[in-house]
Amino acid sequence: MHSIHDLQPQLAANRRYWCGWAGTLPDTDLPLYRTDIKHGLLNGVLRVSGRPLDQAIEEARRVLTGSQWHWWVSADSDEGTADGLMARGARHVQDMPIMAVDVTAVDGPGALIGLEIAPVAGRDEVRQYVGTYAGPLGFDAGDIERLVDRELGFAYPDVIRLAGRVDGKVVGTCTLSLGAEVAALYCIATDPGCRRQGIATALTREALRIARESGRRIATLQASSEGEPVYRKIGFETVARYRLFELSQ
Repeated sequence: MHSIHDLQPQLAANRRYWCGWAGTLPDTDLPLYRTDIKHGLLNGVLRVSGRPLDQAIEEARRVLTGSQWHWWVSADSDEGTADGLMARGARHVQDMPIMAVDVTAVDGPGALIGLEIAPVAGRDEVRQYVGTYAGPLGFDAGDIERLVDRELGFAYPDVIRLAGRVDGKVVGTCTLSLGAEVAALYCIATDPGCRRQGIATALTREALRIARESGRRIATLQASSEGEPVYRKIGFETVARYRLFELSQ
């Protein structure tokens, strides 16, 4: 049975989710994905394993040049990948905490007055969902319809998009991916006008409840620096970090 410190299943879950945006294979020696949406997290390289770095860089540039993309480095990449990228001119742009929790030890969402949480379905609901997370997560407003198309065309059917609504309006989002051995959470965001009301916490707890009912014990996510203390209060622990790089085109 996995513990929160078993990192490889968490990294595998992450590769599967991001590759789902582009319908590419997550477990190759060089998993690449490209959506052409202007956001570094929606185009990139998720690891290099057992392949010469210069060859991997050449392939990545062939596939990804012209998009805004990141190269992810963590424990599923070959040793020395980060140093090798920087030696070849890459720029370190971000560290992203990898956090995990034992879902059996987390309380349910509880009741938050006026908040209703339910999965979204259909284009109109997905559009509201995307419109809520786009701004907080740094997407351009002009890319919303393309994001909706990608969400509706997601490669794997085991993704649940939970919307938090107040008076019928979507004010919070959380995507739960159940396609791997561990559950993985993404797109946790709150409408700027509704922050500090416990909405993101309630959505996260509901996702963990669903993960627990699915038979999974561990859930993972990648946090922002602002989100890390919020998730820690829920019970998540930081177990590793991704280092994200940009390479010149």
